[in-house]
Amino acid sequence: MASSSAAETVAVETMACARQGRHRQRYEGCYRLVSGCIPYMLKEDEESSCLKDDHVLDRLQVLMISTPKRSDLIFPKGGWEDDESVDEAACREAFEEAGVKGNINVVPLGEWIFKSKSKQGSCGLEGACKGFMFALQVTELLESWPEQITHGRRWVPVEEAYSLSRYDWMREALDKLKEQMLFGSSFGVPPSPELPESSNLYMVVPPSVPHGAVAFC
Repeated sequence: MASSSAAETVAVETMACARQGRHRQRYEGCYRLVSGCIPYMLKEDEESSCLKDDHVLDRLQVLMISTPKRSDLIFPKGGWEDDESVDEAACREAFEEAGVKGNINVVPLGEWIFKSKSKQGSCGLEGACKGFMFALQVTELLESWPEQITHGRRWVPVEEAYSLSRYDWMREALDKLKEQMLFGSSFGVPPSPELPESSNLYMVVPPSVPHGAVAFC
């Protein structure tokens, strides 16, 4: 894992298409290693442009994505591969699955143990993943992205994200994001990606999903 101060950022890797397969996948014992992030932005506030004001959490929006054959929303995440750092993997997943680029806080929100979607009902450690989550400050919202056909995206207020989160670890990561925003981050406020004026919420719905498409942890 990269070692640096909370303010250090890394650039999102530019890629033409999503990576496929698991031949470069990292493992730690029986765990598949996974990296992901919570993309976020702050709504414009005419009265204050300071990150650490009393209303920062009221302005905080997070980006969630849809997955094939599921009605709930998740955060971008996927396998951490052997030619990248854990925070670079999180940036890559955000680009591939959600079509966003930005600055990542290399201090993780935490790490969690969970199972891949295909192994939720299995016993023991089969399909077990160890996931690292980060906060990604979005500076660019792309109109098209590699996995657009299987992943829609939606901006939601951080408090609404709790009710949309299916798993405890997602809500715990949101708690850590709020703590990092209030107490541990020295990021400035970047130019916000343009959102529709009519609403602070929107969903980019992907085309119909090809038969048999599966999203893993």
